[in-house]
Amino acid sequence: MAYTQIVYHIVIRPKDSKPVFPPEYERELFAYMVGVLQARKSHVYRINGMPDHIHLLISLHPTVALADLVRDLKIACGNFLRSHPDKFPKFTLWGETYGAVTCRYDDIETVRQYIIRQKEHHTKVSFADEFKQFLAENGIELDAYLPNSTP
Repeated sequence: MAYTQIVYHIVIRPKDSKPVFPPEYERELFAYMVGVLQARKSHVYRINGMPDHIHLLISLHPTVALADLVRDLKIACGNFLRSHPDKFPKFTLWGETYGAVTCRYDDIETVRQYIIRQKEHHTKVSFADEFKQFLAENGIELDAYLPNSTP
């Protein structure tokens, strides 16, 4: 048996970072995401976001690979979003990229509070700038192939 504590702060976005998640339906989407993540043995500390991106803070089970989890989450949630065109009419696809960094156990509450305050935070900072900062603070270089260097 493995004893691990693998906590990730993950950022996902729809294709072209378009605002496709109406705030009035985000709770329904986030609740669905929690179910998908729990079914894949992940503990969810917090999910929140904006119409153009979503932050997740989760503990990853040691038998689950991060890339597989994000892929499965995008597939399941993409199907959910497309099956509710009345609520999410602008959603088409997820963006190809995502960001994920590990968090120290002692930093969980700080990151959780950051995710809770997303709406306040984005009155001052765009998603593109936030994502670039997220990558830079974690020593990740933004890939040059991204259009206009935007995530």
